[in-house]
Amino acid sequence: MKQELYQHTFSNGLTLLAERMPHVRSASLGFLIPAGCVYDPNHQLGLSSVLMEILFRGAGNYSSRALSNALNSLGIDHSEGSGLFNSSLSASMLSKNLEKALDLYANIILAPHLPESEMDAVKNLLIQDIEALEDEPQQKVMIELTRHYYPNPINRYKRGTIEGVQNTDVASLRKQHKNYFQPDGTILAIAGDFEWSRLRDHVQRLFGDWKANPVESIQVDSNNYQSVHLSKEIEQTQIALAFPSVPVSDPDFYKARGAVGVWSLDMSSRLFTNIREKYGLCYSVYASYESLRDRGTIVVYAGATPEKAQETLNRTLQELRILKDGIEDEEVDRVKVGLKSALIMRQESTAARAGAIASDWYFLKRVRPLQEIQTHIDQLSTKSIIDYAERYPPFPLSLVTLGPKELQLNH
Repeated sequence: MKQELYQHTFSNGLTLLAERMPHVRSASLGFLIPAGCVYDPNHQLGLSSVLMEILFRGAGNYSSRALSNALNSLGIDHSEGSGLFNSSLSASMLSKNLEKALDLYANIILAPHLPESEMDAVKNLLIQDIEALEDEPQQKVMIELTRHYYPNPINRYKRGTIEGVQNTDVASLRKQHKNYFQPDGTILAIAGDFEWSRLRDHVQRLFGDWKANPVESIQVDSNNYQSVHLSKEIEQTQIALAFPSVPVSDPDFYKARGAVGVWSLDMSSRLFTNIREKYGLCYSVYASYESLRDRGTIVVYAGATPEKAQETLNRTLQELRILKDGIEDEEVDRVKVGLKSALIMRQESTAARAGAIASDWYFLKRVRPLQEIQTHIDQLSTKSIIDYAERYPPFPLSLVTLGPKELQLNH
């Protein structure tokens, strides 16, 4: 089935992306707004998260309860939150309700009430989330890895800090909304059954008068690749490490995904088979890929008893380093099947397609046709992945451990 992809950038900078899926009865929309936590003032880390939490508590002519009822009456399943560079709002509904959903989101984005009466409740919820990290050691070690691997301010935790959340007030929320909720750089992605010209004209009516507001670019510090041990008496030592890869825009992107797949695509992959099954060192171990616009990173996690933690770390590092020494054809074939399966599954979900086309535009300023992605996957080979592993070894890296005993990083 041929893809129907559409794109239009309005005069105020808002980009509308749409993929028509005439065989479905649902539709999904997603906004990426350049208002992430990197723009939070240093003394108010968490401001963007407070803003996203309070955004739905009344907007336009809707009170908080009326807005909730309106969303529910349309059967809208929605989520929202602050990320690093962008705040996101996503929703899925029946395709017949798409225009009405866009009407509601125009109120939410352009005219939120940001009521002071809701501030304490919202702040308390966020503070509870931050405090709960002490009971989630795996999540905590990954957040600490971000803080010690990436430079300031792209090393921030999106929920902020307890002190930062406590320092927020309605005036700062209104200022943040005015300064950073703007069309220039905002992406609206839609997938489902629609008529393109009607959809484009409807978005124009809703958002055409949204005024652009130039924003200063973020200055990022230099990398320092710190390693740290966090001492805590827990039953399982948490191990997290990260090292540089390539961004989505790099020609070697698919090779990087191939390498991560050999390490950690499924239960037949190297980390699971060799660290967990062969030596019985840990219950959980995996590698993943993440990207910002200008850099990519490979993240590895393992959880092991304190007695086995050092050997777990040593053998994990060994698995990362020996990838360049050889890969079996069977491993690459399995990775290709897994990546293609994920691609096919994403084609069947409007929410996944809306997210994918928004991500493509954010990283690449274009939407990749599915055939292009499949061709790149087909071109993966033992030679291409080994070539990547030779040119991008797991170094320099940051290591963060959480547990009773500090581990030694053997270079």
